Amino acid sequence: MAELSLLADSAGSIPTASVIARKGKTDPALFIGSGKANELKRVMEERDAELAIFNHPLSPTQQRNLERHIGRHVMDRTGLILDIFSQRAQSHIGKTQVELAQVRYRMSRLVRAWSHLERQRGGIGVRGGPGETQMELDRRMLATKAKRLENELEKLQRQQRTQRRVRKRKDIFSVSLVGYTNAGKSTLFNALTKAGAYAADQLFATLDTTSRKVHLEGIGSIVVSDTVGFIRDLPHQLVEAFRATLDETIHADLILHVIDACSPVSREQKAEVEAVLEEIGADEIPRIELMNKIDLMPQTFTRGAVLERDANGIPTQIFLSAQAGLGLDLLRSALAECSQMTDRIRVEHNRAKTQMAPDEFLAPLPERPESSEFNPISNQSYFHNDA
Repeated sequence: MAELSLLADSAGSIPTASVIARKGKTDPALFIGSGKANELKRVMEERDAELAIFNHPLSPTQQRNLERHIGRHVMDRTGLILDIFSQRAQSHIGKTQVELAQVRYRMSRLVRAWSHLERQRGGIGVRGGPGETQMELDRRMLATKAKRLENELEKLQRQQRTQRRVRKRKDIFSVSLVGYTNAGKSTLFNALTKAGAYAADQLFATLDTTSRKVHLEGIGSIVVSDTVGFIRDLPHQLVEAFRATLDETIHADLILHVIDACSPVSREQKAEVEAVLEEIGADEIPRIELMNKIDLMPQTFTRGAVLERDANGIPTQIFLSAQAGLGLDLLRSALAECSQMTDRIRVEHNRAKTQMAPDEFLAPLPERPESSEFNPISNQSYFHNDA
């Protein structure tokens, strides 16, 4: 619910109240049941709130019934994230991806709200059923628009593939920054590349993929790309629409997974990122975990920046602070090392992945404080069944 409040704030809303419902199963008509819906209506009237945001996906019927019941606008988590993305997209490809995701989302929202606007019946003398409804016209219009956007996106993806082929021919080592939203990717990207990309303490501060060259001593130039941040329950429409952006991650030689080390739910956030990487087919790419924001943690700040390796001597984790500039020299040396032994790292990564038990991915990192201190919230997501 704290994350939902941050999302609402990022979208430009001002959260005024929080209503929590715990249910064994959701109500098919109102999602939260009539009693809790009445409570929500009363709270919104008392606070003069205009919009109810649910921390879960709502079916089109549930959203329509809730709006009728409480007499206010209703938005689900998917709609909220799409709204933020539409505000933040800057590049042509980013705007196209967001627009396609919104069209697909609106197509799923077409319920029989327009069924009374039936067009005239068939032809002369035909006594059959009603003609096309407004809903059918809207669905056809959205489907046509989605097809046009898909074709446009495919054209942009071909341009990206051409750029990647040029980099491959020149044998340029490519690195992709990934991580949970607001983990500090853009700040780290700016610290490495001096790119001046927009960075702020908010969810989804940047959406568009930005790539810059970084010169490494004794190695030459590599390409580092900053990508869109991930989040829990990332809407499927966005994962599909943002294939063009995520392609930079899929084709990278190395992934830098930026983790907010001071977050009380860092392990849950790490698991969400790993799940999305697996969904897009990037789970086989070697990666280094960057435990960012150590300057905000007294336990790790006293140790300073640390580079950790596996049993084969390959870099696996770096404790650093992009904001304070701690550990950037360690990161640069690790990137130079990885660019020299890309093939060996990929083999070792795949071997470790097949030998490691699934629950080991969420184990506390070496030399961290005790898990009860570092991660007071249990490994099970505390968002479960909250509405």
